[in-house]
Amino acid sequence: MFKRTLLAALVAASPLMAAAQGNAEAAKTKIAMCVGCHEIAGYKASFPSVYSVPRIAGQSARYIESALQAYRKGDRSHPTMRGIAAGLSDQDIADLAAYYGAQ
Repeated sequence: MFKRTLLAALVAASPLMAAAQGNAEAAKTKIAMCVGCHEIAGYKASFPSVYSVPRIAGQSARYIESALQAYRKGDRSHPTMRGIAAGLSDQDIADLAAYYGAQ
């Protein structure tokens, strides 16, 4: 019995457990931080250098979720995106990914 309980606890704590289920409707209250850059066609950011900001509408939800997780962990280095992602929960990220993936 103890072995099964321990195994169940280890599986539940595993990073391989299912990710949060995204809710595109819930994301509508969370997209304000994205709209100003990612929903303007041809927008170029000037910090830390000038570059074209990608439109993310219609991008794969899996890709968006992966990118936001990478910014949050520091695996991607853009300072603005790292700052935004640092304040997002797993549920926020899943919701934003579902929203933009469905566009």
